[in-house]
Amino acid sequence: QEDLEALIAEFQSLDAKKTQVIESSCPPPSPRLNCSLCAHPERDELILFGGEYFNGQKTYLYNELYIYHIRKNSWAKLDIPNPPPRRCAHQAAVVPTAGGQLWIFGGEFASPNGEQFYHYKDLWVLHLATKTWEQIKAPGGPSGRSGHRMVACKRQLIVFGGFHESARDFIYYNDVYAFNLDSFTWSKLAPAGMGPAPRSGCQMTPTPEGNIIIYGGYSKQRIKKDVDKGTLHTDMFLLKAEGAGKEEDRWTWSRLSPSGVKPTPRSGFAVAAAPNNRCLLFGGVHDEEEEESLEGDFFNDIYFYDMGKNRWFPAQLKGPKSERRKRRRGRQAEAEAAGEEQLQLPPPQEPLEIVKEVVAEDGTIMTIKQVIPAGAEDKDRSGSEEEDEEDEDEEEGGALGQAVEPCPCSSAMVAVKHGVLYVYGGMFEVGDRQVTLSDLHSLDLHRMDQWKVLQEMDPKTQEWLEESESDEEEDDDDDDVEGAEGGEEEEESSEEESEDEEGEQQHPAVQPGEAQAQYMARTEQYWLRLARSHMGPQAKDKKVLKVAQAMAKTFYEDPT
Repeated sequence: QEDLEALIAEFQSLDAKKTQVIESSCPPPSPRLNCSLCAHPERDELILFGGEYFNGQKTYLYNELYIYHIRKNSWAKLDIPNPPPRRCAHQAAVVPTAGGQLWIFGGEFASPNGEQFYHYKDLWVLHLATKTWEQIKAPGGPSGRSGHRMVACKRQLIVFGGFHESARDFIYYNDVYAFNLDSFTWSKLAPAGMGPAPRSGCQMTPTPEGNIIIYGGYSKQRIKKDVDKGTLHTDMFLLKAEGAGKEEDRWTWSRLSPSGVKPTPRSGFAVAAAPNNRCLLFGGVHDEEEEESLEGDFFNDIYFYDMGKNRWFPAQLKGPKSERRKRRRGRQAEAEAAGEEQLQLPPPQEPLEIVKEVVAEDGTIMTIKQVIPAGAEDKDRSGSEEEDEEDEDEEEGGALGQAVEPCPCSSAMVAVKHGVLYVYGGMFEVGDRQVTLSDLHSLDLHRMDQWKVLQEMDPKTQEWLEESESDEEEDDDDDDVEGAEGGEEEEESSEEESEDEEGEQQHPAVQPGEAQAQYMARTEQYWLRLARSHMGPQAKDKKVLKVAQAMAKTFYEDPT
């Protein structure tokens, strides 16, 4: 703990040398996780702060502040004197006061080897109009924690849950604190009723009436020495303010039993407020423990929760209008072919697009591996909530625009501005390797037609160092991880690249006039062998089939 505090102090002394505000155009941020992404309350901007990056050997922490200019589709880095110390897994909330304020509470700092943690309990505000950071020192706030949730509700910041981890032990919280934005004072709430069990990473959403909704989350318990058992929570609660909006509010917990199609169990999902009195949940991971191994199914689906109707439903993309018209005109003529094609293809919104999205020009192995962690549980997708004549269109439309959907991942950062959802980054795992993303996508939540790619993932920013490599060459003060390449991994990937290039020339050609379903049926065995050679004999047949279909579809659409 003392070592970490010394390291934090050292970083802060470096930050203290900054004396002026500098805003400079810059490339997109390097890959990072557990940062915060918020929409500016007044401008067409998104604000990204903090985060962490793990390259297999070393953990990097950030306190950089980036501004994404929505209209220009460009990034700027904002250097402001005396920022909060480096951190990740904090919470941020914006309020429109005085030209806009970004409030930040808590989070954690990790040692470079990722084995020690320091949990913050500090509160900061970024005054967006004057571009100044200010630490608010008010007593009586929550204990140090990360993975908690914080929302602005009326004239308060409400903090719930989270966890604290040390080298020896961990604790999860279910306490609730309120910070008054007028008096700058903390108070610990004591709601009546039975509330949620302790957890972190849950959904926390304010309602227009000034209440709070909690859904899901994750916690773990120690069942015996060195053995922990994780729990994915799927319950839902309402924290209701019974008072007249004053400090003397009486709060009460009650259990919610929503109707509709709830999200499949998962952790690491992202949450945002959506138009029409709804909130949304994006992505996440469901870890399956099988004997000694832990295998994760990652998601890129969206679920809406209608706060007025207390109802969940899965989102369905309609596709571009021109495509919908074509489908309506030719529906009868294509019915037979469509039926055949559906037998060959994965269900709508399966993550086929990953093959295209992260492909390097030379077709590196990243292309294929990115498909592996696909969400397999989305059986309820076809039962869409939308009860109108376009149901059929929407279900078919789910398969459109797949080339640009976000990658199935957990821990993505999301924000909504002017009814448009922005999804930044996230991570997924391939075996022991963690892939940290830095792509940016958007989706118009009013039109629900198709995803747009605003910023592609650059595979060159991926660095992964095996644990067996020497860390003697590591430089603790080196914060620049963009474009870094690890020795052994680089050699391995270059071998795989050359294999890929050779393999590409031998892919079975698409015959003139051949439909996609016919091509995939004719060449299925080839793609299965190729997928198996990449994934190894241990991979499940179901996942090999999914990857094979994705590769075949990608090649069919773009055989160049």
